[in-house]
Amino acid sequence: MFAADGRLGRVVRKVAASAAFRKVAPKVLPPADRLLHKLSKGRLSLSQLLVPSMVLTTVGQKSGLSRETPLACVPSGNAWYVVGSNFGRKQHPAWTGNLMAHPDAYVAFAGQQTEVVAQLLSADEKALVWPELIATWPAFDDYAASSGRNIRVFRLLPI
Repeated sequence: MFAADGRLGRVVRKVAASAAFRKVAPKVLPPADRLLHKLSKGRLSLSQLLVPSMVLTTVGQKSGLSRETPLACVPSGNAWYVVGSNFGRKQHPAWTGNLMAHPDAYVAFAGQQTEVVAQLLSADEKALVWPELIATWPAFDDYAASSGRNIRVFRLLPI
């Protein structure tokens, strides 16, 4: 991973916050991460080269079907934090609605699968953890600003 305040961190943040990255990344990174995750039996993802990453399995709020989503995450003790930044897009990512409708989910992290329950953070809880999230992936600040919405943050706790 990179140091957010180092030269590489500044370059990565600039690229990740760019309009071109925000347009291309949602189409390229999740499918590439899903494929690499599947081929490596959960041990690898492209995103983990830059930031801690997981594959979150939720139940679709409308379909009821299982949905796998590769996500940046912030491990904290026995829990994980995930940010519904959607690369700074105007709409919330589908997985956040899935968690709100069905908070029981699965996390695949570092080759381990864990059953979790999701908790949507309140504004106060989010404010407390936001500096830690930004320290892990500074582009979250840029995504929040460009999205124009209140980005959802969840704590995923093992069941």
